[in-house]
Amino acid sequence: MSSASSRSSRDPVADSIAAAADGIVAALPGLGAGNPVVLLDGRSGAGKTSLARELVRRWPLRGRVQVVALDALYPGWDGLDAGVETAREQILKPHARGLIGVWQRWDWETEAPAEAHAVDPGLPLIVEGSGIVDGSTAPLADLRVWLDSPEPSRKRRALDRDGDLYAPHWERWARQEERHVVRDEPRRHATHVYPVP
Repeated sequence: MSSASSRSSRDPVADSIAAAADGIVAALPGLGAGNPVVLLDGRSGAGKTSLARELVRRWPLRGRVQVVALDALYPGWDGLDAGVETAREQILKPHARGLIGVWQRWDWETEAPAEAHAVDPGLPLIVEGSGIVDGSTAPLADLRVWLDSPEPSRKRRALDRDGDLYAPHWERWARQEERHVVRDEPRRHATHVYPVP
């Protein structure tokens, strides 16, 4: 029995995230990779971070799984494309070549790069964030997930989470996400698509 089917429907978002995790966890062993790469994309508030946490909790393969959130890479409120480029060049490409990837966290308060982090190519990797699934990252990942969620509920969740910090930038960020969806067609490049209410 899946964990999704054992949950009550009092929280349909949690149920949807659990169902997505069920599908991904079931697919991982069949990949035949000890260090698979999973990309989680979707617009702001779609549930990417929650899904990443659920996958780490239920990871079915041996060893520790690494998680990189693009929120730590975007260089500010206009940085969606730049954050994806950093993830591709400094994390995904080295991981695919069996090399250690090194990236710097973006400090949103000082608006400058901060400490460096390493990504072990021998370990599984989840990268989650808006923009991460496109034609350039698809060949570098084993599973590519698109979370599809309507704007009103996404906006409510995102602003409940980040409040006054995010509210003035919602439209600015949404325009970058819309450009990504139209230009990069993440749904077409996804191996799995899950609705989140």
